[in-house]
Amino acid sequence: MSELTTRDLVELVEKLYPPARKSDWDQIGLVCGRLDQEVTGVVVAVDLTHEVIDFAESNEANFVLVHHPLFLSGVHEVSEERFKGEFVHRLIEGKIALMVAHTNADAANPGVSDALAAALGLSNTVPIEIIESEVVGLGESGPVGIGRVGALETPMSLRDFASLVADATPATAQGVRVAGDLDRMVQRVAVCGGSGDSYLDLLEPLGVDVYLTSDLKHHRTRDHLDAGGCAVVDIPHWASEFPWCAVAARSIATWLGDNGIEVPVAVYEQPTDPWVLHLESGSSA
Repeated sequence: MSELTTRDLVELVEKLYPPARKSDWDQIGLVCGRLDQEVTGVVVAVDLTHEVIDFAESNEANFVLVHHPLFLSGVHEVSEERFKGEFVHRLIEGKIALMVAHTNADAANPGVSDALAAALGLSNTVPIEIIESEVVGLGESGPVGIGRVGALETPMSLRDFASLVADATPATAQGVRVAGDLDRMVQRVAVCGGSGDSYLDLLEPLGVDVYLTSDLKHHRTRDHLDAGGCAVVDIPHWASEFPWCAVAARSIATWLGDNGIEVPVAVYEQPTDPWVLHLESGSSA
């Protein structure tokens, strides 16, 4: 291969994260960028922000892969007066391609939840909800689906597990929220990167001691616990999905190396979590 093009990377990402696995409501794939353009560098991030574009430009990267879609509903204009329109203008004027791998990356193996499970040291992981048992994605090693269930090497208290989560995931203003008996021993763990409250009802048959995910709401969590459900741990949405960035970047870099292509691949490591301050009740800034 004489040079790497946007088309080559689009095809690679689609092999890693097959588009057919996306949820019906999702919007993935190439958002903008010329397919025949030579790629000089790759950036992987959870969200597209102006800081991510700045980072790409400073690293002379012209292909950005993000997890969260820039557009999820109908678009009637991309005027620069709209913040998303301004993103599009910056990308096009800077000749930067943007691609999204969202629920198709959630379902992959390895995917978003695999990266979170690996950060915790979970072993023998299986999906919470299996979508396919057939391995079709590049580098996949087992059944694909949403979330993962695995085991800690050694049982520990819920309190200690929360500390493990805090150490294994990036620092955020929110930190780690825990619901359940802090002295309860846990070993079998379910994780779901991103918003995972819809999978609470699937956990009981899996014998799960604790569930780690994001965006858990008061009533759903209260009802789950009152019904005798497992302990739950909640971390910010960005923090639960950020470990995937390194996995995706490594997969791309490995493929480039195997094909003798020297193009840098970088992860945008600064938080794009919207929350920037957390105060304990009764305290002040």
